[in-house]
Amino acid sequence: MGNIAIHGFGRIGRSTLRAGLKDNLFVPVSISDIKDVPTLAALFKVDTNYGIWPEEVKAADGGFVIGGRDIRFYDTSKALPDWGALGVDVVVDCTGRATTRAVAQAHLDCGAKRVLVSAASKTLQDCDAVLLPGINLEQYDPQTQRIISMASCTTNALAPVIKVLLENFGIRTGLFSTVHAYTNTQSLTDQPMKDRRDSWAAAENVIPSSSGAARALQFIWKDLKVTGKSYRVPVRTGSIAEVNAVVERPTTADEVRDVFRKAAANAPLKGVMDVLEDEWASSRIMGDPHSSIIDLPLVQVQDGTLVSVAAWYDNEMGYATRLAEMAAFLAQ
Repeated sequence: MGNIAIHGFGRIGRSTLRAGLKDNLFVPVSISDIKDVPTLAALFKVDTNYGIWPEEVKAADGGFVIGGRDIRFYDTSKALPDWGALGVDVVVDCTGRATTRAVAQAHLDCGAKRVLVSAASKTLQDCDAVLLPGINLEQYDPQTQRIISMASCTTNALAPVIKVLLENFGIRTGLFSTVHAYTNTQSLTDQPMKDRRDSWAAAENVIPSSSGAARALQFIWKDLKVTGKSYRVPVRTGSIAEVNAVVERPTTADEVRDVFRKAAANAPLKGVMDVLEDEWASSRIMGDPHSSIIDLPLVQVQDGTLVSVAAWYDNEMGYATRLAEMAAFLAQ
């Protein structure tokens, strides 16, 4: 296993560390951020969504001590660390700012061998590959792909649905809608924001939002004719995406359910996608590590070719778990 660094210790950075430590995937050689170590340590120890970390967490000189593991910290308010001197093989950039090649390239210029971007790159030219576990990981070329985007949490939730529908029924065209938990891009109280709809209090409103998932899906399937939108709602985490697609051959709801059951139980989607046989609400999937959790009772088919499939996802922990797994994969 090579050396992994987490750059940006916000919601996704901290969740990625939780997943990495819990599943024994890696211990990062360093964590970097612009905030102070005691506050970051406290936020890791006690998480509003995921509870108290079971091990001792301390701020120490030069970093953190988590369950006896020493992890160095670097303040990056002025400059990036010398990744080469640290022997870093993979920087997991969780800042949300490495969506352009110039920002991601800075890590390589500082000596990192690879950069894993926890967001959708703005264009295909801004990364070397968009790779999603369970979807297209076999396309990874370690010789040429050094800046790798893992797209968004919503893309990771939708991609298994699209993959299964494409491979079993074909897709002529489709629309998706995502009902998504609020995020830090929104405001807690009413105040002017860059996106006008985000100006209203996130915990008090249903707020329509754009979704970059359609573009990211086309990075993977260039001929895919699917687009969609998002709605932010007052829950802290736990989201659901619904795909409504016109498929190329007639089917039934029972066949669609069986196809998803089979896909969830076998590679490459086993562990990435799951299914729910019973009727649940969003609290059921909080903390669930799967990227996409198909709600089988919600599957509908109209006139044989209009198929509706809904997939739950913990938009933080599901995505962060894939990110941790991908980092470990790239560092091998």
